[in-house]
Amino acid sequence: MKRTPHKLKHFFLKDINPVIRFLIISDTAIVGGAALLAPIFAIFVEDFIKGGDEAVAGLAMGIFLFTRSILQIPIAHLVDTIRGEMDDFWFMFIFSVLKALVPLLYLAVETPAGLYAVQFTLGLLTAFTYPTYMAIFTRHIDSTKEGTEWGVYFTLTDLSSAGLAAVGGFIAVFYGFPALIFAITLVSLAGALLLLPIRPYMRKI
Repeated sequence: MKRTPHKLKHFFLKDINPVIRFLIISDTAIVGGAALLAPIFAIFVEDFIKGGDEAVAGLAMGIFLFTRSILQIPIAHLVDTIRGEMDDFWFMFIFSVLKALVPLLYLAVETPAGLYAVQFTLGLLTAFTYPTYMAIFTRHIDSTKEGTEWGVYFTLTDLSSAGLAAVGGFIAVFYGFPALIFAITLVSLAGALLLLPIRPYMRKI
């Protein structure tokens, strides 16, 4: 079996096509933004939600995951029935922007019911972004570099999650949860806007 060498520059996104490059950079920011709050989500629930405790936090996370999981397949099927990539792109971009703004709703939530509604909304929006992102990534991945490019994706998103998870705790302690929520929104919104450069590369058929 012939082996294709992969140079170190792949890991710095220097020898990756523009679509894959910006998809990776975008999700590195979006996933990292979410990681700012994820490790201390239960503390946020206890401090800011009336009657909030570990059970409320667990149920809230369960609602998000359940909503995303149930809706992903029908939404992916809907997107697949429309020819061309522009629908994939606009679904991914618009819902990524909306998802980036959802954390701001946490600032207005006071009850478990309100929190559950926000988590449902977040799950719904994620159900639109995840399949469309994966579809575009799969179509544009470089031949003979599939393993490397997926490896780069998971390495960078994991590293950003690890680093920003630690940063999120410090922001919450020294500046408060409202500042943390704004930081999440800004980082996630920046990641969503980084999807725009791939628009010219989308196939129309």
